[in-house]
Parts: sequence; C-alpha cells; structure tokens
Amino acid sequence: FTVVFRLVNCVLVQTSFVPDEYWQSLEVAHRMVFKYPYGYLTWEWKAGIRGFTFPLFFAFLYKILHLLNYDTVHLLIWLPRVFQALLAAFADVKFYLLIRTLETEDVSRWTFFCHLCSWFSWFCCTRTLTNTAETTLTCLALFYFPLSGSKTCSKKYLSLVALAVLVRPTALVVWFPLLMWHFWQEENKLRLVTRRYIPIILAVLISALIDCLFYEKWTLVQLNFIKFNILHGVADFYGSHPWHWYFSQGFAVVIGPHLPFFLHGCILAFRKYRILLATVLWTIVVYFLPHKEFRFIYPVLPFCMIFCISLAHLKAWQRPAAALLMVSNLVLALYTGLIHQRGTLDVMSHLQRLCEVSSDSARPQSDVFFLMPCHSTPFYHVHCPLKMRILECPPDLGEDGYAEEAAQFYSNPLLWLRTAFPYKSSLPTHLVLFDVLEKISTFLQANNFTRTAEIFHTHIPEGRVGGSIFIYERH
Repeated sequence: FTVVFRLVNCVLVQTSFVPDEYWQSLEVAHRMVFKYPYGYLTWEWKAGIRGFTFPLFFAFLYKILHLLNYDTVHLLIWLPRVFQALLAAFADVKFYLLIRTLETEDVSRWTFFCHLCSWFSWFCCTRTLTNTAETTLTCLALFYFPLSGSKTCSKKYLSLVALAVLVRPTALVVWFPLLMWHFWQEENKLRLVTRRYIPIILAVLISALIDCLFYEKWTLVQLNFIKFNILHGVADFYGSHPWHWYFSQGFAVVIGPHLPFFLHGCILAFRKYRILLATVLWTIVVYFLPHKEFRFIYPVLPFCMIFCISLAHLKAWQRPAAALLMVSNLVLALYTGLIHQRGTLDVMSHLQRLCEVSSDSARPQSDVFFLMPCHSTPFYHVHCPLKMRILECPPDLGEDGYAEEAAQFYSNPLLWLRTAFPYKSSLPTHLVLFDVLEKISTFLQANNFTRTAEIFHTHIPEGRVGGSIFIYERH
C-alpha cells in the first residue's frame, strides 16, 4: 500500500519548489553523464561549496539509461523521482514499525495515518532535493536509534546518519542532540566513540575523496559551506527573514493542519519523547541565519509526527478529527502539487519541441534566453544541444568588477536589452519571461518578436515571478 501510495504521490507532484531541486542534483548529474554542451553549473560548484556525492548517484542512473539507449526526456525526469518515491515508501514503513514497537497497535495505526496525511511530506518526499534525501535517511535512522522503549535499537543508525551527512552536511544539526544523548546514556563511552562513530568520520573522508576527484583539487565542501554561508553571509543574498520566522511562520506551515495534534501530543508524551521534542526545538533554534526556508526544517517532520499519537486518544472525536485532517491536507497537497508554480516546468515541454526544429539543417539554430529570476527552469528537461541562456546572479564574493546581471536587468530591462543586443543579428530566436515584464513590449515589437505561448504558473504572483509565462519567437 505504501509503495503504491508514494508512486501516486510522485505522479501527482508536477510543480516546482526551489531551484536546488534541479541545479544541485539532476542538472549536475546530467552534465556529468552527457558532457558539454549539456548542462550548466551554478556558481556554488565553481566555489566548491557543493558535494558531488548526491548528484553522483543520479549520474549512475543516467549512465545506465545512456548505455541502454533509453535516455529519453521522460525517463530522465521521472526515473530519479520514482526512485525517491520508493525510498520514501521504505522510510514510511520503517516509521510505522518504529511506532508499533513504542505504542499499541491502535495508536501506531493512527499515528501512521497522520504521517501519510502530511501535505508537506507529499509535496517534498518525491523531489530530488538534498533536504528530501536527508529527511528520508533521518526517518530510517530513527528506526534504529536507541530510543527508550524501542525494541529495534541498533548501531546501524550511525551508518545512516553518516550517509545523511554525505548528502547534506547540515544533517549533523538534527542529529547532534541525539548523538549527545546516546553518548550520555552509553556506559562504555570510549568504545562508542572509537568503534561506533567511525562511520561518520569515514563518510566525511569518502565525500572529500569524491569531491577531490571531480573538482580536480583538494576540496572540503563542508568547510567551504560554513565559510561562505556563515562567515561571509552569502546565504543572505537569497533573502533574509526575522529571527522568529521559524516559530511564527515556518514551522506552522511545514507541520500544517497537524499542529494542534502535535501540541496535544507534546502534553501527552513529553516525558517519553522529550529527547525528540528537544531535537525539534534545537534544530529550529540553530538555524538562526537570516536566510531561512521551509525545507531546512523538513528533517524534523518525522519527529513531530510521532507526537501525533494524540489522534488515537481523542476517542469520540477521533473519526471526525481524522476526516478533517485528511481533507485539509489533501486540499493543500493537490493544490501545491498540481497547480501552484507549475509553469516553469511546463514551459520546458514547449521548448523541447525546438529540438526537432534545430535538428533540421534547413532551419536556423534555435537560441533561447530566459529573462526570468535565476535558475527558474531546469535545462535537463530539454535534453538536446539547444542553446539556452539565463540571467547570471552569483553573489558578491569580493571579486573586482562584480556585477550581478539579473539585478542590472531588472533595474532597467529596456536599457539592459538594448545594451546587451545592440544589433538584431545578436538577438536570440526565443525569449521566455514572466508576464510582469510586459513593459518591454516596445522592444519586442521593434525586433519582430511574436508571442507563441502563454503558460499558467501560479495564482499568487510575487515580485519578479508572475502569474503566467510567455514565450516569444523572433520572425
């Protein structure tokens, strides 16, 4: 049931979430396998703050498809997500088995129901985000963690934690209080450190070797990540939030309609699961940097779902509460999965048709320019040597002559376009832009651009992101 549920989940998520879903995983994997002219690496890969371990796995899948000559666009898009869905289903089953060892059969079933109802898990668990892999591995590791009353205690959890750290170094934030708690409870502390914590050290070493191989120089991405994001505050470049954002907004959105059940569960099971509650609070507090995102605290969601045992204790109100929980989460899941922010993926299906046109030697080579916020669209969805360009937006790393192309463009779009394309011969054949840029219509008309497609993106346009996406073709 869980496998089928997550596969359906995978199919019913057809929207975009954040650029990292592609640009820190599948775009990199696609470039690793298919080489130039495919793909594009963002500034993080040039600065050495991203590890190749996570994309390497998807590159392995892509290489198999390539060798079998099955590297179609649909398989390149869906195979990694199907694998992620199967991994999520495995973690779901382990979550249920964990609750069954801690609580009664009835409580475990209602808690598992709550876990599957989560709209945010539905929205994220089949995506190729490092945060998703981190959460899935955290859920698996929790099954083996020596919680009080658990009958599945095993040191295997350390290997899974090590793998989570390989995928995303910030996994140590979530696991730090749990590791310390285990260390405090363990009688033979020296043996625990020397024999059991070795997998985490080995994971860092393996990660470093893989990164050195692909960067072709000695690179410790974990150190670079800390240096750029914490010491130099580069993360603030992508937006900042007040210190209380996770408490006032972020956590409530991630946990969604489960919030009252979580709060009630904290009262019911505070003593039994206080280490898990401490881990949730610790994670939210430690992410104190101004740049905050919902996905950063996604790994603590399985911890929160354990406290939803409160649903099993409602008795007379149990079934109405369960129905309300399911319906409210279903509305959020379907809207965010099928409607909200789907245009940036749909537009690539339109552009994919240009591959057939470009293969015709009688026609000029197509050239697409995305006048959109940086990294809005995934290039690998096209999977042909189509010339595509985006507005560059690397942060200021203290280099001489720094200029952010995207900021310059949005400050004065018409002036930027006239400067960047002084001659008609230098213009691209296609422009892709959000409807908020209709003010450049005079430039488009003067250069014989005709709108060929309008694609819905969102009902909630904000800033540089519009409600619809336009494709213009030059005649």
